[in-house]
This record gives sequence, structure tokens and C-alpha cells, in this order.
Amino acid sequence: MPVRLGINPIGWTNDDMPELGDDTPLEVCLQEARAAGYDGIELGRKFPRNAGELRPLLVRHGLSLVSGWHGAYLQTRSAREEIEAMQADVELLEEMGCSVMVFAEETGSIHAQRAVPRSRRPTLGLDEWPRFGERLTEVAEYLRGRGLRLAYHHHIGTVVETEEEIDRLMEVAGEPVGLLLDTGHLAYAGGNLTRVARRHARRLAHVHCKDVRPGVLAEVRRSDRSFLDMVLAGVFTVPGDGGIDYGALLPVLKAVGYSGWLIVEADQDPAVANPAAYARLGFLNLSRAAAAAGL
Repeated sequence: MPVRLGINPIGWTNDDMPELGDDTPLEVCLQEARAAGYDGIELGRKFPRNAGELRPLLVRHGLSLVSGWHGAYLQTRSAREEIEAMQADVELLEEMGCSVMVFAEETGSIHAQRAVPRSRRPTLGLDEWPRFGERLTEVAEYLRGRGLRLAYHHHIGTVVETEEEIDRLMEVAGEPVGLLLDTGHLAYAGGNLTRVARRHARRLAHVHCKDVRPGVLAEVRRSDRSFLDMVLAGVFTVPGDGGIDYGALLPVLKAVGYSGWLIVEADQDPAVANPAAYARLGFLNLSRAAAAAGL
């Protein structure tokens, strides 16, 4: 089955920094996303959170809902408590016909705190990983029963960020826990994209495609900038506009049998990086690379 190309609305309206794109109407985002060529879109903060409103809105623009983010607190909640807390998210994705839920642990996360440098992010101790894996697996099993695959998002500023932490997560969590491979976040953390894709081929549930500008990346790493500061500095861009080799990565996804969504997600300041223009550029570059890889 061929992959489908979607986009995240963060290029138009940022969820963690409301001041970025706050004046952009949702209708503009949806219209421009479809005009750029995308089949689907992920949830953003301006989207209606009930299917009765959301479905006709997306149908009008010829878009499918791909997924939505759920921020979890499994270090402080039991799996059963987390399942109760996520019911509204589950019901919306289920009613909209989605197959995956983007899921990340937010206990102690600093990704939305602009004043906090990356070096102060939380980590899990060796004795904490097994319990985290057990709780995560229980949630994933529940989601599987609802027709959704848990796609765990390794994310800068959280407890799962590096390649080593991804490996540990996949080791302690059961098979129902899928992996969301985010190219930009893993590149920022210094991980090897093709190695992670091959190593965890059976667990790949979703892919976020962003690129990184090498010069900016080197500077924000050196200066230990916060996640939001590095976004404002312009570290991220769309596929093909930075230093990530999609010509090497996408053939690996083809070889391991990946057939889900490829989601363009480039956190940028819309006042600096025109969302419509970058959406078109990302679609053009990613669709060409996917076709060349046989995806």
C-alpha cells in the first residue's frame, strides 16, 4: 500500500506559542494545506474537538483527519487513570476514522517552557523504565481495542529524546506500543534516522517529516537553547530544505514495509516562513523523494 502525505497545522498556528499564527483563521490553514496537495492533516489547537463540527469542515476542504497529540502523565498516573483522562481524545479520533494516536509523556517536560534550556529536561532512572513500559503497554493495549495504534513520539525536552532512549523504550514496552519516527527531533538529538528505522521496523506506526538547518542546529546545540527558542531561531524547516537526507531515509521505509502517513511538520514562525509557500515546498520535495523510493 502506498504512503499518504499529510501535514501538521503547526506551520500556520503554533500550539506551544499561541502568539505564532494566532490571527490565522483555521479555514485559511485548511484551504492552503489542500491547495498544496496534502490528503490529510493532524489536529491543532484551533480545530473543533467534536466530530459533528470537525467532519463537515474537513470534508469541505477534501482532507482526512490523520491523528492528534495526547500528552500523558504516566509517571504520576496509573494506566487506568491515563485511560480515563484520554477519553475525549480517543472518542474524537475513533469517530473520525483515525488509525493512530500521537502519544508522548509530558511529566516534567520542558518543551513548552521557553526560559528553560534543553539540558534541564527530565530523564528516567534505570529503575523507572520498567514501570513506565508496563503502564504504556497497558494504555496501548486499550487503544488497540478501540482501533487505534499508539504512536509514541520521542520529543525534545521530554524523557524520551535520544536514540538510546528510543531503544530503551522499545525494549521495556510491549508490541502494542508503536513508534512515531520524527526526523527533525531525532536529528536534533544526534540520532541516526536510518538505523532507528531499521532497528524498530516492526514498531513504526507514524512518521513526522521535518528538516533541520545545519548551521542553526549547531548554534542552538552549542548555546543550549530551549526548544521554543530553537524553533524561533529557525532550526526546523520542511523536507528537502535542510540537511536531512530523505533520499537515504525513504528507501529504508520502503524496505521495511512502512505504509502509513508521512506528515510534514515544520515548527516555524509564520511571520518569517510563509506557511502556504513552505507547505507547497514540503509537499513537492517529499512527494518526489517518496516516488523515487517506490513509496
